[in-house]
Amino acid sequence: MIVSIAGKLVQVGEISVIIQAAPFDYEVYVGDFTRRQLQNQIGNEVRLHTLDYIEGNAQGGRLTPRLIGFSTLPERQFFDLFCSVDGVGVKKALRAMVRPVKELAVLIEEQDAKTLSALPGIGPATSEKVIAKLRRKMPRFALMVAGGEVADSMQSESPIMSDTYEALVMLGHSEADARKLIDETLATGKKFKDTESLLTAIYQRSK
Repeated sequence: MIVSIAGKLVQVGEISVIIQAAPFDYEVYVGDFTRRQLQNQIGNEVRLHTLDYIEGNAQGGRLTPRLIGFSTLPERQFFDLFCSVDGVGVKKALRAMVRPVKELAVLIEEQDAKTLSALPGIGPATSEKVIAKLRRKMPRFALMVAGGEVADSMQSESPIMSDTYEALVMLGHSEADARKLIDETLATGKKFKDTESLLTAIYQRSK
């Protein structure tokens, strides 16, 4: 499995980009949000985290390997979860990726079926399935900081953020307020070794 690809971005199309990684040029499918991020990067070196899948029907006799690219690892992880929902699949999930992952995660977490159902390829029935299956898996994605960047290696620190989020909610904060408090504290650039240190910093800031 190809987990990432790095090279010169030579073309941005409507649904895919071309990355020159000598001696080959690779076509990588991207969601619309990622495509917009890459539009001004033509000619620059880029790296995308990737998933591969086989497109086509074995009975039809034509199977084509495809790559799908994401700007960050959490985006790829979110997409993988999104595809696991019954009735979604790779193509439908890719069409729906028109907004930042953080926004999509917040919509799922807050059970906003109306807004979710307005995403390309996602109707009312599918949006309800997405919410039912993924709602409790969204806090780590909803805590991504603005701009799609991940504060201090989200992959390793996400349990700290998730545990802090749950602690704040148990202490009486709303879900939106808990996310805001964590976002603002992480934006200071400080690193936190555990949930207790992050909670302490949050309450010191709010005094």
